[in-house]
Amino acid sequence: MPFSERASRLKGSLIREILAAAQRPEVMSFAGGLPAEAMLPAVDWSAMPVSMGQYGMSEGEPALREVLAAEARALGIPCEASQVLVVSGSQQALDLAGKLYIDKGTEILLEAPTYLAALQIFQFFGADCICVPLHADGPDLAALRDRLEQHRPAFIYLIPTFQNPSGVCYSEAKRDAVAALLDEFGVTLIEDEPYRELTFDGVNARPIVSRLQRASWIYTGTVSKTLLPGLRVGYLIASPDLFPHLLRLKQAADLHTNRVGQWQALQWLGTDRLKQHLGELRSYYRVRRDAFQSALETHFADLAEWNLPSGGLFFWLTLKQPLDTRKLLDAALAVDVAFMPGEPFFPDPEANHGHLRLNFSHVDPALLDEGLRRLAQVIRAATDSAPAATPAPVAALASAGQD
Repeated sequence: MPFSERASRLKGSLIREILAAAQRPEVMSFAGGLPAEAMLPAVDWSAMPVSMGQYGMSEGEPALREVLAAEARALGIPCEASQVLVVSGSQQALDLAGKLYIDKGTEILLEAPTYLAALQIFQFFGADCICVPLHADGPDLAALRDRLEQHRPAFIYLIPTFQNPSGVCYSEAKRDAVAALLDEFGVTLIEDEPYRELTFDGVNARPIVSRLQRASWIYTGTVSKTLLPGLRVGYLIASPDLFPHLLRLKQAADLHTNRVGQWQALQWLGTDRLKQHLGELRSYYRVRRDAFQSALETHFADLAEWNLPSGGLFFWLTLKQPLDTRKLLDAALAVDVAFMPGEPFFPDPEANHGHLRLNFSHVDPALLDEGLRRLAQVIRAATDSAPAATPAPVAALASAGQD
């Protein structure tokens, strides 16, 4: 039977395929953004009311929405609980935004590189993706103004705090400048901040949406990186002109987010127990980040450039001799190492060779050095035996200091 035209645009997720291939216990996986299992908090379900098993409100649990609104206001975001929508992981927020704005050929604006699952969603809906290069402190402002003047996109999607995949954290000046441009051109901002709480060096910049004066906005977050990804609880907060439309899309999608996960999230958010857990989590990941940096310096100094991320879960490497890193996967898996090629993080993968995203949170520290040694051998062998690919026409993130 024939499928919809939209279904023909749906691409498989390379990261999910890599994770499936890396299920063998001997594989050292730097591929996914998986939290460390040792840091998943123990949870107690014994006090959960039986009523949580019943259908709930599409907007989410009222008490949870109040807590999320209060935390957003503490970040400077002007909002009330009536603007909060609890969703099935922040991934669903991107899906709802795509449904709200995108028809086939709709122009949208993205960082390059950007979160590959967001790219998958937007392209599935038929978006024409326009890119802005990233520098170490945020987007190229001249390029951003040029894109806004020429294209007037339906929205811009940004990950300003410990960006996935690059690890970039926008400076305060860049955040102010981006907000001013979006207000000037009246372009909606979708600001995705799943990694905000995973800060290791004291970085705590205010969200861009808190700086907007006129432009519409959607702000997304999740408990997946700080509590349990299996809860599948995220949220979006939207400017009042957008919220009713997003709510109706949520109702049509799945009626409401699972109440069991919402209840568990509510037991943690806004509590001293969560503050203690976050402190322990940051310290734990900081140690792993620093160990990863040391191992990279040992094994990759002659192969790649990178910045030390001040938060998040990833290192973004730029090879000194660009290669199509997708072609390295089989060789890496053959020596029991998994990684994430850089090409899928760009709307035009074929024009952007020579990058790798490596996760530092999940691999056992005792295996870290050996895993990176094996991966470096795979890259070195490919570099010696294959002609170089065309360098990516993107600002080199590793060429400037991390803000």
